[in-house]
Amino acid sequence: MTFDRKDKSDSALLNFYKRLLYPRMVEEKMLILLRQGRIGKWFSGIGQEAIAVGSTMAMEAQEYILPMHRNLGVFTTRDIPLRKLMAQWQGKITGFTKGRDRSFHFGTQDYKIIGMISHLGPQMALADGIALADLIEHKEKATLVFTGEGATSEGDFHEALNVAAVWNLPVIFLIENNGYGLSTPINEQFKCKNLADKAIGYGIEGIQVDGNNILEVYDTLNSIATSIRKYPRPVLIECLTFRMRGHEEASGTKYIPQELFDKWAAKDPLKNFEQYLLEQNILTERLVQEISASFKTDIDQEIEIAFRDQEPTVDIQTELDDMFSPYLFEATEPTGSPREIRYLDAITDGLRTGMTKHENLVLMGQDIAEYGGAFKITDGFVKEFGKARVRNTPICESAIVGAGLGLSINGYKAVVEMQFADFVTCGFNQIVNNLAKTHYRWGEKADVVVRMPTGAGTGAGPFHSQSNEAWFTKTPGLKVVYPAFPYDAKGLLLSAIDDPNPVMYFEHKYLYRSLSGNVPSGYYNIEIGKASILKHGTQLTIITYGLGVHWALSYLDENPEISATLVDLRSLQPWDKETVATAVKTTGRALILHEDTLTCGFGAELAAWISEHCFKYLDAPVMRCASADTAIPMSKTLEDSFLAKSSLPDTVKRLLAY
Repeated sequence: MTFDRKDKSDSALLNFYKRLLYPRMVEEKMLILLRQGRIGKWFSGIGQEAIAVGSTMAMEAQEYILPMHRNLGVFTTRDIPLRKLMAQWQGKITGFTKGRDRSFHFGTQDYKIIGMISHLGPQMALADGIALADLIEHKEKATLVFTGEGATSEGDFHEALNVAAVWNLPVIFLIENNGYGLSTPINEQFKCKNLADKAIGYGIEGIQVDGNNILEVYDTLNSIATSIRKYPRPVLIECLTFRMRGHEEASGTKYIPQELFDKWAAKDPLKNFEQYLLEQNILTERLVQEISASFKTDIDQEIEIAFRDQEPTVDIQTELDDMFSPYLFEATEPTGSPREIRYLDAITDGLRTGMTKHENLVLMGQDIAEYGGAFKITDGFVKEFGKARVRNTPICESAIVGAGLGLSINGYKAVVEMQFADFVTCGFNQIVNNLAKTHYRWGEKADVVVRMPTGAGTGAGPFHSQSNEAWFTKTPGLKVVYPAFPYDAKGLLLSAIDDPNPVMYFEHKYLYRSLSGNVPSGYYNIEIGKASILKHGTQLTIITYGLGVHWALSYLDENPEISATLVDLRSLQPWDKETVATAVKTTGRALILHEDTLTCGFGAELAAWISEHCFKYLDAPVMRCASADTAIPMSKTLEDSFLAKSSLPDTVKRLLAY
């Protein structure tokens, strides 16, 4: 291995050595502890330290790095105390995740490190969002994100690189090609000769380096980072290296030919660099021993301190509270003059008001810029707020939701539009595993609203008509709102934007142009989690939301002899248990109406809760009126029969007759 010191001083080279040696010694200590049974799991990066250390040293201290689970050198080079890292690995209350997540699955704003989730690829989109915030702020910064050769097969890899390329984001995508994804060799993972060549398809630079040569890694990363700070653009780097241990220790290495171990043992990044420094008379054998002894003492002390740290204590209320970033809602009543506008225009007005109030708010979605969106909700926004904040996206829901989280991490707010709620499946992982869990895991907000044009009634068929709110109401960490009126649509949207937590905002497409109402100009808000009582009655309570509200109103208008209390939930997570309970106790009968299919729809949760908490007040079973358990047909005749509205009269009659 050949090292080119360029203009580096002896002290600088010695610092490289110490930075390289320390994580190696920590790793060796971890393997001892594993054999002793004092720790339960370890993902070893032995043999790959030069990549983590060299690249981290090339980045500025306030630039974000998004590492993987084999990048201990990133954390040690950023000088995170080992006792803190050890507490994290052992699930102590003093760890970054308070015992809620493992190993390197955490982030820290103090050290500008954003950890991965187990799905590997999604963190690359977060890097896009972080870099986008810097770009909008005109900060000359770079962002570094790691991935492995296995994750380059994931759609998240493609989406993140494509977005970064289209938007000229200053992101360094670093692939650690260590030859194996767990046990699968690279010849079974991809066909191209070099992963760096994938850059060609995105119109960006691709560079391959010797990942075991710390100076080559540092010099390459330093040069690229310096360049993209001034001339923002993404660069793909492939670092060739080898994993000298198993994927994790329990998996072993029997599937790897011995000749590969022999070949790469000769390329050990630490031993080769140490030998180079000895030959250059920068190191001596005595100095090596002194440095090692000092590190050993420090490592042993730090680890034992962490072992003595407190274990998490069980407090379910704390666990529940920590699902969300703290936020104190302050009600603001409307002061502007009301005007009659459509449901669609109320959403437009809410977005415009939010964009004016929050200068750090970015809108992202397909066709939302000059075209104004598929439903024209953002028509004119580019002229008003500029393309930096109103961004057309490629068709890549996962990357855009992830970029929204990256924006939030770097001080921005994001509203992401799903062109249709049905398309959210393509971004599902980012929502339920990244947005929903981020605050619980390491205390970081996820300030993202996902707009969900939803529902049937327009003959749009199985892929443009689903009511999929139940996918998210059962996911802890997400707030879910579903306004039925223009007034609520604006007020709830503004509350969702203000709230630093992830909010799924469902807006019914059928109501866009068919429903109008008085909406005040200017800013006002509606508390998420508060229902609205639209009618008071004595015979039964109808609990509903979205288009179901209008079905119920129409039915009750057509049947004035029925005395019903009508509850519009408005919010599904959290939902207003107090209002529902009071209404049910007053009437003694409860009917839950929603557009979603019957089985496991949100109504099932409502019915279970009412049965459990209001049973002694009930004069009849809780009944549900929901759509058929089929996909949504396109034919108007079939769609009308599918929807819950068709069975509402019979359900009411059965409930009243019980």
